[in-house]
Amino acid sequence: MSGRASLAFTAYLPLTASMSLVGLYVALSKPLVAVLPVFVLAFLRFGIAAVAMVPFTRRAPGEAPLSATEHRLLFVQSFFGNFLFSLCLLSGMAHTTATAAGVLLSTLPAAVALLSWLVLREKLSRRVVAAIVLAVGGVTLLQFAKADVPSVASSSWLGNLLILGAVFCEATYVIIGKRLAATRTPLRVSALINLWGLALITPFGLWQLQRVDLGALSSATWALLAFYSIAASLIAVWLWMTGLKHVPANQAGVFTVALPITAALVGVVAFGENFTGLHAAALLLAAGGVVLIATARPDAAVAPV
Repeated sequence: MSGRASLAFTAYLPLTASMSLVGLYVALSKPLVAVLPVFVLAFLRFGIAAVAMVPFTRRAPGEAPLSATEHRLLFVQSFFGNFLFSLCLLSGMAHTTATAAGVLLSTLPAAVALLSWLVLREKLSRRVVAAIVLAVGGVTLLQFAKADVPSVASSSWLGNLLILGAVFCEATYVIIGKRLAATRTPLRVSALINLWGLALITPFGLWQLQRVDLGALSSATWALLAFYSIAASLIAVWLWMTGLKHVPANQAGVFTVALPITAALVGVVAFGENFTGLHAAALLLAAGGVVLIATARPDAAVAPV
């Protein structure tokens, strides 16, 4: 196997698979919100993931105990990156299309750059500013792309706004994560914030669960729910971090374009959504912004959402 082929196998494929998986489970959350209330769905997602991620909650041999500061950071990360993110994402998916959601989520690198400037006072290069402008342009175009699905056509603006809220929740999570990445493994951090997410959502989930008959759910729904939970909390993160071992973080950012492409494909093929010229233009603007940021300068990796 040549050097280039070896790199593609060990890095490019996991990175592409990770972002494709994110786009896939985001799109497939749409049929889940059609049969389960948002709080119940989030509660089940965190619960299933918590069971699967038990091995990753333990300290590695020789690893120092978590400090009080790290505990606070984990809580804040989970509040924004798990709890609020899930509520915004799942509520938004009930009011917009998978295609639009994918394009909006692809603005995450631009949102991270913007918040890093506002909160961390990091400098914005001309390339990054241009990427933010492209992201804003893509989001604006989506408002003119009318949803062709009758159930969401009248409220697509609300769905898009909620998905954009999820983007900024995840951007906050990424910024906070910069302080934990140097000392803790990504899978352990993911496992611990998932537990915080479960703790935060449990009161709301149990309250709403009283009105849901889980026994009436089909086996296909349970299978989709299990896939959504494990893919979101474990597999996508593992694939992303596997690829990052061989590719600089700024180059890896290019692969996030697989997210909106996959979400759009699922929306068109599985849900029969129309992919219009406005969707294509918005996608190109978002992808252009991702490439600009990814080639601007080395920076912290943006983990899968």
